[in-house]
Amino acid sequence: MKHLILRFRKTLLLVAMMLISGFAYSQQLIDYLLQAKAFSRAGNPEASVQVLTEAIAGQQDYRLFLERAEANIVSGKYSEAIADYNAANSLAPLSGEYGLAKVYAIRGDAATSVYHLELSMKSDYRRSEKEIMLNPVFERIENRSEWRQFWRKNWYTIAEERLSEIEYYSSAGRIEEASASLNELVKLYPDEEITQYAEALVNMSAGRFTSAVRILSDLLSADQANEKYLRTLGRAQEALGNHAGASMTYSKLISLDVADPDLLLKRAEAFNKTGENDRATADLDRYLALFPGEKDALSLAGRISAAAGDNLRALGYFTENLKNNPNDPQCYIDRANTYLSARSWDWAVLDYAMALDLDPGNSDTWLNKGIALLNAGKTEDACHDFRKSFSMGNRRAVEYLGKHCIK
Repeated sequence: MKHLILRFRKTLLLVAMMLISGFAYSQQLIDYLLQAKAFSRAGNPEASVQVLTEAIAGQQDYRLFLERAEANIVSGKYSEAIADYNAANSLAPLSGEYGLAKVYAIRGDAATSVYHLELSMKSDYRRSEKEIMLNPVFERIENRSEWRQFWRKNWYTIAEERLSEIEYYSSAGRIEEASASLNELVKLYPDEEITQYAEALVNMSAGRFTSAVRILSDLLSADQANEKYLRTLGRAQEALGNHAGASMTYSKLISLDVADPDLLLKRAEAFNKTGENDRATADLDRYLALFPGEKDALSLAGRISAAAGDNLRALGYFTENLKNNPNDPQCYIDRANTYLSARSWDWAVLDYAMALDLDPGNSDTWLNKGIALLNAGKTEDACHDFRKSFSMGNRRAVEYLGKHCIK
């Protein structure tokens, strides 16, 4: 019996070690991918290649090769990109075919490009018609016979074509056209998953977010890891003001190792709105480590710090943002609002004035500048700003005008 207990404990320990090892591998992989994407976005593909080469030395994952291939393309290293896409194919068959099609299109080799594109279209990694047609790398071969011949084939089902129309119309706010395409889809494929998703998109476009959430939740109950459904659900939850739900949805995407750094920013915004400032700050710190000085992240970090009563830290974030974006009125407004909260009236007036130099049509800024002037004992100047704000339609200025400016 004692021997069996000892054996059981060893088994549990082994399982735990395997789970921890798997998590560490997954976490390390996503960190490498995020860092590489950050370097590429910052216009430094060479650094991206270096990071990914380091990662590949320790682990073989097709996503690392795909990402390095993209960085090599940007650097003009097409032979290296081809080698990386082929390496990705060896790890995940056909995963690199679309990338190979891009490289050969850049080289002007239409026949080889289309060959790889056809292989991609027959795989789980195929791309939508919209994505292919809008990709500028294919412009070099779009007048070639091989390209025209490729598009003569029926690569997409009728349902997929209708969904593509609905995605376009919905994103453009053309609700009537989206609804018409949906009606056609419902007639042809009433019970298909693609039809339900299309209905969710039309509901989103029409502002029927509750219905969209219901449909997407049903779809996800059968396909829990569907990235497209999760992203759409997150947007719908945000629109409904269900920020707790949105944070859970973005957490799900992050847990799926979706290498999109913007998910950290989205989740931080959701955490901020649910009052989970520590969790929001953790996401922002991670995001800012990838993108130092990024405007939206610094602004959100400052607002979270101010809401937590840490005005000094907030001012640090806002001042850094101003150094990076001296012509952005919102950066002045952010810092001015913190000065106002800290009762530093003169400093608030200066920043509001700078914001108004850049954007004189902001009625809220006129009002807040007036409030700062009033507290600084400059009633006449404050009344001028209250009148200016009221003349722009800001009804909140009425209270201040009646109390301080009408004698």
